[in-house]
Amino acid sequence: MKILVINGVNMNMLGIREPEKYGSMTLKDLEKILYAFSFELGVDVEMYQSNHEGEIVEKIHSAYQNVEGIVINPGAYTHTSVAIRDAIAAVNIPTVEVHMTNIHAREDFRHTSLIAPVCMAQISGFGFDGYKLGLKGLVDFLKSDNSLKE
Repeated sequence: MKILVINGVNMNMLGIREPEKYGSMTLKDLEKILYAFSFELGVDVEMYQSNHEGEIVEKIHSAYQNVEGIVINPGAYTHTSVAIRDAIAAVNIPTVEVHMTNIHAREDFRHTSLIAPVCMAQISGFGFDGYKLGLKGLVDFLKSDNSLKE
C-alpha cells in the first residue's frame, strides 16, 4: 500500500517559521518521523512539498491509480485553492487533510477549508502527531472494507 504525503506552501520553512506555533523541527524531521511510522504501519509513503499551487495539483493528478491514499497539508492554500480541492475530487483517492495548528482557533479567515469537503477527515492542532494520526486513520480505513461507518 502506498500513501502520498503532500505538504504545501511554506511547509519547507518549518523550524524557522513562527516557532511559537510550529516548533523548531524541520520538514526533514517530519519526513523522518513519517518514514519510520510508515514502516511500523507496513506501508510505503512518498513525501512531496511545493510552494506552487499548480505543482501540487499536478502531483495529485499523478497520484491517480498510483497510490491508495493521500495525506495533505495544503498550508494557506487550504483557504483559497479551488484548484487543489477540485484535483482531490477528480482523482477520488481517500484523502485526509492535516494541519499542525488548530485552524479553527486562529484568524477568522483560516476557519474555512475549501479542501475539507472533499476529504474523508480533517485533523488539526496536534503538530507533527497530526500527520501520524492522519496516516494511521487512513491506513486503517484502507485496510477495512472502505466504507465510512455512521
